Amino acid sequence: MNAPDNPPGDDSLDDFHARSYDFDGVTKRVHVSGIGPAVIVMAEMPGISPHVARFARWVRNAGFTVYMPSLFGTDGAFPEAETGLAIMRRACVSAEFHALAGRGASPVTSWLRALARKAMDECGGPGVGAIGMCFTGNFALSMMLEPAMLAPIVAQPSLPLDNPRAVESSDAELTAVRERLEREDLTVLAYRFEGDRHCQAERFAAYQAALGPRFIARALPDSAAHADPPPFFKHIVASPHSVLTAHLIDAEGEPTVQARDEVLAFLRKRLFGEALFEAETVI
Repeated sequence: MNAPDNPPGDDSLDDFHARSYDFDGVTKRVHVSGIGPAVIVMAEMPGISPHVARFARWVRNAGFTVYMPSLFGTDGAFPEAETGLAIMRRACVSAEFHALAGRGASPVTSWLRALARKAMDECGGPGVGAIGMCFTGNFALSMMLEPAMLAPIVAQPSLPLDNPRAVESSDAELTAVRERLEREDLTVLAYRFEGDRHCQAERFAAYQAALGPRFIARALPDSAAHADPPPFFKHIVASPHSVLTAHLIDAEGEPTVQARDEVLAFLRKRLFGEALFEAETVI
């Protein structure tokens, strides 16, 4: 039996429009829905699951146009354990992603920066937001090299996989991002669970050292994580991990819901100029 927050099966994504975007000869499918400033929602492993789509709908319903690029996996698929593991293994050897330390930002981030420029052209507004999760967590930070990007959210960044004390960005990229954050009075919002095996405290400490006080880190207690996530997260991830998706408990007062609401308020502040929500939680 599924836990209350687990979807019964695949998501048709039929309330999104599937578009093809080509930048520098690379074409990818992007699921688009909503009205308002653009927010790019980048899926965690093993792809655009029903939980990722649920989060994207929350962003859309908060007044944004969501752009959800298909970067790996089967769009809308429920994340089963062995299938998800196979997708992750393929991504680890793909030329688009740098899964190991010392290789710098993943090449796919150049395509994502072009998507941000296009999304701003299509939607208008002061700029674009982006949310990266797990495998794509650091991508939102790398996208800050694009001037259109104003609101980066980094959720449980898991790369590089082989060094918990490292971050995916190069020193030069981190310096450029920090200079922009300071110059334009911007911040990065980041989330992890305290006991996450794939995004440990040492990684957030490295971000903090590189970016200073403009890296706003939130560490949720493991007790705030959904106890019965889908099979991939239960058996392969095997620790509290996905703050905004598979481990979110969709109930009033839950720390994960308060984290979600803080994300939405952060986006509204940066892209609409509204007052920033002050989370009344222990996160």
